[in-house]
Amino acid sequence: MTKIIDTVVQVLLELLGQAIKALPSLLSALVVLFLTKYLVQIVLKVIDETGKRTIKSTSLELLLEKICRIGVWTVGVLLACVLAFPGFELGDIIATLGVGSVAIGFAFQDIFKNFLAGIILLVEEPFRIGDEVVIGDYQGKVENISIRTTKIRTYKGERVLLPNSTVFTNAVKVATAYDYRRTDLAVGVDYNTPLSQARQLLEETIAAVSGVVQKPAPEIDVVNFGDSSIDFVVRYWSNSQQKEIRNVQTRATIAIKQALDGADISIPYPIRTLYYYNQEKYNDYFPIDNREQSN
Repeated sequence: MTKIIDTVVQVLLELLGQAIKALPSLLSALVVLFLTKYLVQIVLKVIDETGKRTIKSTSLELLLEKICRIGVWTVGVLLACVLAFPGFELGDIIATLGVGSVAIGFAFQDIFKNFLAGIILLVEEPFRIGDEVVIGDYQGKVENISIRTTKIRTYKGERVLLPNSTVFTNAVKVATAYDYRRTDLAVGVDYNTPLSQARQLLEETIAAVSGVVQKPAPEIDVVNFGDSSIDFVVRYWSNSQQKEIRNVQTRATIAIKQALDGADISIPYPIRTLYYYNQEKYNDYFPIDNREQSN
């Protein structure tokens, strides 16, 4: 029993001695990691100040920040590993990473796919942060493009995180890609209305609505002879932001209704004409009297 205790004590002492010997190396590694953290902050601050002066694209500035952050941390971690394990050289670490890269690639292929898609999105900029987009069933404003996901804030105030690979491989409608968007507003007038008068009234009314731009100019088209009305489409352009689109459409609808009321032009309700027959005298084919005569 005494021999076992002596053996255990001896092993513990050896481990303690090895730990004391390795303590300076571990402390040095911790210091390197600590300094790496502050170095990352300094580098990002320099990039932020420089990027605002030289890089106009917010997406490219974010991409540069991500690359620098990853690069500095990679160098810091590798140096910390070399200091913590003196017998393990930098070349061995790189060789180990090379051997394990295949297995890591299979295990994290989705992460790498999203990472590469995110880089391409930031470089090519099919849309920018702040743009309003429609991707699949989701529409809203792009808040951020991270390494893995694209963050969208919907018009209802919900946050949607879409994988970058999904965004990259699907059709994306960028509603704010241009300064102005066109809205088509349907208006129906009574059949007794002089069409030239109605068209001129609609042109004057929509041109005076706040938020409607004059270039491109509004257009008024007669498009259809409906069941109870002659249908116009008022086409006008306004700021491409969704909020402005809704506000201008509301003002345009109110202004058109007031203008038509002031000109005594009615917007008719759907009309149906009903015919009543004497069912005792008629069936689906011919009058009953004729049927009796044929017999």
